[in-house]
Parts: sequence; structure tokens; C-alpha cells
Amino acid sequence: MLRWHETFCHEIYMRILIADDQKGVGTSLAALVRECKHEVVEVVGSGFEAIQAYHRHHPDVVLMDYNMPRLNGVTACRYILSTDPAASVILVSGVARAQDLANAGAIAVLSKPVDLEQLEDLLNTQKRPAQKRA
Repeated sequence: MLRWHETFCHEIYMRILIADDQKGVGTSLAALVRECKHEVVEVVGSGFEAIQAYHRHHPDVVLMDYNMPRLNGVTACRYILSTDPAASVILVSGVARAQDLANAGAIAVLSKPVDLEQLEDLLNTQKRPAQKRA
């Protein structure tokens, strides 16, 4: 099913889920995603909430913080990928070790603070799952 925007507008955008336990960081990431002309479907505060939101929204990409309470980003990433191997998860971290992130199955890792150009390039190079299914 195509959304109105995809039907009547020529811009291709993606639906992005953001997970970060720091509300200000989540809000900032959402602003950056919107600046890149993509849609933010929801901003959540834990890995557990990210898993629930992923199944609710089926976003094209998940931007997920590495270090969150209740369930960290790596574990949430692995869980999402175990239920949907086609999922695209980008981990965002200011402190994670490269080895921890490499084993998570994420398509990319962004360092905090997130650079707008780097985020835009990364999002724009991703193929939207909805386009593959359509």
C-alpha cells in the first residue's frame, strides 16, 4: 500500500524510528532526520520500546543509541534482525567499542554528535524496503 506522499510527490523519503534514552538527543536526531527530508515515525527511550515500535511501524530504518537502559541498542538490534532479517538498523554511539558494534548486525555506526551530512548521505544510500516490495 502506497502512502499519499509517495503517490503524489516525486520525493522519495524513508520512515525512520529513533531510539535514544536521552530525550534531548532523540529530539535532536528527529530534527536532523526531518532536515534530511525523511519522516520520523516515533522517538522512543529504550531498546525494549524500540522493538515494540519497530513491530508497530515497520520503519525503513532504525536509528538506535548503543547505550540505553532496560535493553541496550546492540541487543535490540539483534532481536529486530532475528524477527526481520531485512531490517536496517544504524547504531549511534559516543562510547561503544567497535567490536561490540560490529557484532550487532547494524548496517552502519554513527558517532555522537551526529553530523548532518554524514546522516543524510547514509540515509540516502539506503534502499527502502517498501520500494523492494512494491
